[in-house]
Amino acid sequence: AVGGDNKRFVSIACVNIVVAANAGGAFSPFGDITTLMVWQKGIVEFSQFFVLFVPSVVNYIVPAVIMYFFLPNEMPVAHDEEVELKRGAKRIILLFLLTIVTAVVGHSVLHLPPVFGMMTGLAYLQFFGYYLRRTLPKSLESKRKRAKDKEQLEKLNQVVPFNFFNHVERAEWDTLMFFYGVVMCVGGLGFLGYLGVLSDIVYTQWNPTYANFAVGIVSAVLDNIPVMFAVLTMQPDMVLGQWLLVTLTAGVGGSLLSVGSAAGVALMGQAKGQYTFFSHLKWTPVIFLGYVASVLVHLWLNSGTFQ
Repeated sequence: AVGGDNKRFVSIACVNIVVAANAGGAFSPFGDITTLMVWQKGIVEFSQFFVLFVPSVVNYIVPAVIMYFFLPNEMPVAHDEEVELKRGAKRIILLFLLTIVTAVVGHSVLHLPPVFGMMTGLAYLQFFGYYLRRTLPKSLESKRKRAKDKEQLEKLNQVVPFNFFNHVERAEWDTLMFFYGVVMCVGGLGFLGYLGVLSDIVYTQWNPTYANFAVGIVSAVLDNIPVMFAVLTMQPDMVLGQWLLVTLTAGVGGSLLSVGSAAGVALMGQAKGQYTFFSHLKWTPVIFLGYVASVLVHLWLNSGTFQ
């Protein structure tokens, strides 16, 4: 949207977006699947995740500052396109916030798994979607009476009823089945005892800090979801600071490679030819500096959680 045909700008911007997306999700229970898994397991409380905010910011800032000096010195062409919010947009934002409140309160007060709160939020959206569909004809008729020109009438005639299931139908089921298969395989390895042996080697013979640092590197290759699931299946005996560290490293470690996170994979599909595996790979050393810096900041800033 901003870079247009400037492939160099778009490539750097996409790398920056991937780092930002993964760093932004590392300090929130809802920010990433890995943090949600740790929270749902009951290992880390909701409010304790936010001590990772500063390390996550550092993880983004370090590579962003370095990449800034390699941006082409050009001004993009301004667009005069007017963006109009669709009917019910602001209310859906409020429903999203209500979903978070429902999940947090349900887990903290009623001791329900967070998934119940999230599914209740989906019910909020479905009920509101039904309301939007039922009241659409009346709303369109009212807007047609207030229309000032033919262009507005043409836009009203192109309005499509809100239907959440249309988006569900376009879900990448192959990707979902891939993660399901990986989780089943990890569960099988845990049942057979291999993860117990690996946990004894990694978390007993190694220093837990080094082990959790390595987990982030591995997550860049194997994806952070199966890696975190494996760690949770191992159930190593660690203090709060170490669990926060592995949450951070598994979340931001995926930024090292374009295939290390869902954000990178999705962007490769959206920006074909402009953002590729190798265009991301050449910035991996810079991203690694941010990875190391975020770990060091966590060890220093949250040293009290390691006791």
